[in-house]
Amino acid sequence: MTDETTISPPNDQLPEADLPEDWAAREQALDPERSFIVQAPAGSGKTGLLTQRFLQLLARVEAPEEIVAITFTRKAAGEMRNRILQALHKASTEHEPETAYQKKTWQLARAALTNDLQHNWQLLLNPARLKIQTIDSFSQSLTRQMPLLSQFGAIPSLTEDASDMYREAALAVLEQLETSLPLSEDIARLLRHRDNRMDELQGLIADMLARRDQWMRHIVKHVTGEKDSIVRRQEIERVLQRLVDKALVDVDQTLPTEIKDTLPALAAFAAEHTSTEHSSIKICAGMQTMPETASANVDKWIAISDLFLTAGQWRKPGGVNVKLGFPTEKAADNPQQKQDFKEKKQAMQALLEDLQGNDALRLKLAALKKLPAPGYADDEWRLVESLFQLLVNAVGQLQLVFGQRGEVDFSEMTIRADRALGDEQAPTDLSLRLDYQIKHLLVDEFQDTSQNQYTLFSKLTAGWTPGDRRTLFLVGDPMQSIYRFREAEVGLFLQAWEGQLGSVPLEALQLSVNFRSQAGIIDWVNQAFPQILPPESNKLRGAVHYTRSVPFKGQLEDEAVVVHPQFERDEAIETYHVLEVVEQCWKDDPEATIAILVRSKAHAVEIIHQLQTHGHKYQAVEIDKLTQRPVVQDLLSLTRALIHPADRISWLAILRAPWCGLTLADLHALTAMDRESAIIDLLRDETCREQISDDGQQRLRRIMPVLEKVLAQRGRHFLRGWVEGAWISLGGPACLHSQNDREDAEVYLGLLQEIDDGGEPVTPELLHDKVSSLFARPDVEADGRLQVMTMHKSKGLEFDTVILPGLGKYTGQDKSRLLYWLERTGETGKPELMFGPIASVADGTNQTVEYIKYLDKEKSQYENGRLLYVAATRARKHLHLLGHAKIDSKKDVLRTPSESTLLFQFWPVVKDDYENQFALFSEEEVESLTQDTTETGVVTQPTRKRLVTDWACPPAPASVLALTQQAIETEETVEFDWASESARLVGTVVHRQLEYLSKKGIHSSADVDLSRLSTISRQRLRHEGLPLELLDQALERVNASLQGMLEDKRGRWILSAEHKDVQSEYAISSVFNGKVYNMVIDRTFIDEQGTRWIIDYKTGSHTGSGLDEFLDREQERYQPQLERYAEAINRQ
Repeated sequence: MTDETTISPPNDQLPEADLPEDWAAREQALDPERSFIVQAPAGSGKTGLLTQRFLQLLARVEAPEEIVAITFTRKAAGEMRNRILQALHKASTEHEPETAYQKKTWQLARAALTNDLQHNWQLLLNPARLKIQTIDSFSQSLTRQMPLLSQFGAIPSLTEDASDMYREAALAVLEQLETSLPLSEDIARLLRHRDNRMDELQGLIADMLARRDQWMRHIVKHVTGEKDSIVRRQEIERVLQRLVDKALVDVDQTLPTEIKDTLPALAAFAAEHTSTEHSSIKICAGMQTMPETASANVDKWIAISDLFLTAGQWRKPGGVNVKLGFPTEKAADNPQQKQDFKEKKQAMQALLEDLQGNDALRLKLAALKKLPAPGYADDEWRLVESLFQLLVNAVGQLQLVFGQRGEVDFSEMTIRADRALGDEQAPTDLSLRLDYQIKHLLVDEFQDTSQNQYTLFSKLTAGWTPGDRRTLFLVGDPMQSIYRFREAEVGLFLQAWEGQLGSVPLEALQLSVNFRSQAGIIDWVNQAFPQILPPESNKLRGAVHYTRSVPFKGQLEDEAVVVHPQFERDEAIETYHVLEVVEQCWKDDPEATIAILVRSKAHAVEIIHQLQTHGHKYQAVEIDKLTQRPVVQDLLSLTRALIHPADRISWLAILRAPWCGLTLADLHALTAMDRESAIIDLLRDETCREQISDDGQQRLRRIMPVLEKVLAQRGRHFLRGWVEGAWISLGGPACLHSQNDREDAEVYLGLLQEIDDGGEPVTPELLHDKVSSLFARPDVEADGRLQVMTMHKSKGLEFDTVILPGLGKYTGQDKSRLLYWLERTGETGKPELMFGPIASVADGTNQTVEYIKYLDKEKSQYENGRLLYVAATRARKHLHLLGHAKIDSKKDVLRTPSESTLLFQFWPVVKDDYENQFALFSEEEVESLTQDTTETGVVTQPTRKRLVTDWACPPAPASVLALTQQAIETEETVEFDWASESARLVGTVVHRQLEYLSKKGIHSSADVDLSRLSTISRQRLRHEGLPLELLDQALERVNASLQGMLEDKRGRWILSAEHKDVQSEYAISSVFNGKVYNMVIDRTFIDEQGTRWIIDYKTGSHTGSGLDEFLDREQERYQPQLERYAEAINRQ
């Protein structure tokens, strides 16, 4: 496997005269005076071109910072930087190459070095001066330069997963239901609309917040503007009306003139004579001319569509009958009417004959029935307004959560960067400064741009004028736009391709030569994808037509593309064929690289299982979910059992885990007598234990002391230490079988440390959400020749052989949204949105929503075609396609694959292969195929491994034994002898909250939302099991402790983030007088004078007189403990 970015015209292997066919376009792209948009298909050497362009510009600028290159991944940014530095290094140390491409790169690098020397840049010693950044890094740098305008203040950290923050903000919105705030009625209206499903509404709001960069600027404008509701409604409805008008104009312009001359009379005739009571044709009664192309006439145009089409296809001439409005001659009352009936019917049949094969018109007519209504019903509009108010409030709540956490998502960074630049009419100082600094902007993978990013690029270049010698260089391939789930909008590339981005004119250049794949692959792709991708591009619909490639390499002798037809779903057989291809490939070439590319992670489960079973080493790239690994399943069950003792399923799982290994019969015997009590209570009941086998009882005798000790430590340790200690004591590490198991366990334990940050308590739901997003690390023992990944992950890579299995499997369905929207370019050239609220539970549908879903589905279908193009063009030598087609058992013919499968996209290309293979089957074989094949082969029970009954922890090494002849002591929190359990839990929660505040960094008490902090404290006290009747008193003590700390100047100083070498809850071990002490220091840091401070928090109270004496006694009491802390740190 290699990266696509390493591809470049391999002219070092050819004479200079033998140049690629598109060499002239590549040379033109290096003109430093002109701005370009370049389409660079798969394998065309895109990064090599970007590198040469960057070098060309380096030879002309006054400072390297005048050139900014933006990519979408850190990997791509690093590759481009390395390529440029490598070229500069070669130009400084090697002679000029003899071949064309390498010579050109060397010459450009030499010119850049000359400019470098003249200006004393020393780029090879100062590579950081090369401004090659990801779009997120660039946005972050903008907000850092203008913290006030971006409204960030101190720059927060970026998080890749903000889902818990979205849900927290959504909950904060819904908590306003029982208040007197105006939003309360809006929330109530939405709850009534969705059958009072509060949890569902919280999830829908959270999902909307994750996509807010698409809708926020439009909704906020409507809510915060000065216009009243009527005017706002009219503006939004005009978007719907313009969309309908455009669709009608498209149909009108596509209809042949001769059709429009005769159609009105035929429509009027059909309206008068149809036998269908509620026929849509009746609206055409009296029609004399074609209806105007205005939204008010949409019903007449739909009637015309019904006249021509049935089920989206051209009506057969035989379908012209009395139901449609064309009675037979026998129904006539007189000869003249008889002749009229005959002529009208023949005329209609002639029209249909003429239109057969006109797919462009057919599709446009069919789309009319999907159009939204050109306005909202009153109830629907009230719902839209409530949604607007709720979503704006949700954004505000999310800002508060971001501020409390000190971190933001990527969308927020882009939004704030856009804000920092102002707009074209009122640019900010930053915008003007960047306008002066940036002379040349290069954007890689431009087809993956979102609307916000497109706007950002427009603002960056807003002040550029022709002749000012500033250039914009956009590179990408719309055929490889596959990231709609990340808000990428391919229509933006198509818009720029028309010749302009913002105020900058662009020249379009097309690369065509593929340097990656053998000619056999390219020839097949050129033949297949014009049938898969749409015939013409369309910005609104996200359609991209196919552009042919020219192979640079010759054709290999063996077959380049092999189709493996499968019939009916049988994963075992399909996986067998996958393994067969892998083994044959390595038989032909043991060093060949192979990629198995799947549409979704779930499609790889059976393949991975069989690869493991057959001993094939592979690397799975973010596809092998961590929750599928046994060691993590056991750790997850252990964690859930500890934090939720009543979770019977998790407790049974830890008893079944290999460190205990109870049989299913033992588990049944244990629970049969009592199906309600917690499992730990059953384990403590001697009568229940006696019901299980002798072996099971012996195993319980080993683990019960461990479990009791662990449960007694509840609330005294952070989650990772608690779970990891229990796992080690139970014998978990002894159950591991490989280095991969150890790494998987470490990843999971690291997650526990990450999520237990002292904020909200870790709930089973939060734990599930977080661990579900993790993947097992690739096998360290695999050499990388075989990789399994999704098609999306394969972009930018190449392999000798590519296998595409599971093409007949269904892809996932989109989730419901609270508000549906569609962004399109308005009459002024600026983006505008149409909105459709989620349908009520009772209605289940909404005309505007259905139209947006229809377009969204169409976009997804187009993107699926592009996804297959990406997957197919990863292959250098061979491509294999596998997927099952279903059989119509009644007709013994193949069914057309479902639109929800990738095989549907391939069907025009591979249909003959499937039908030819199917024709070879006998009737008996067909019958066997159509029988239930959900279970195939012999089901075998996996071998169950468990520790031996008398297992014990292995002895410690001699060096440790020497220390442990005396006890290893753990520093416990020193409490008063008379302290209650309630006081202990108060101390635990205060410690957790102080750690949370110290990580956040406190400058003033205003930095903390005390109400929110109190809510979290209440949750933690309940989570630790404090009885309800003691809760209010304990919470009052927690709040008083925290408030006292925050209101005290020294307290805020202790929690400040301005110190050096800061540690909170710092675990450390050291030996004193032959004893090993395990200690946890609450907080330690070095202040601005260089003094090391060691802080130990204590919660307590004192009433009456003698406060000074009380404090003196406490200082004396804890002095030895603090001195041990200081000595332990000094020894480090």
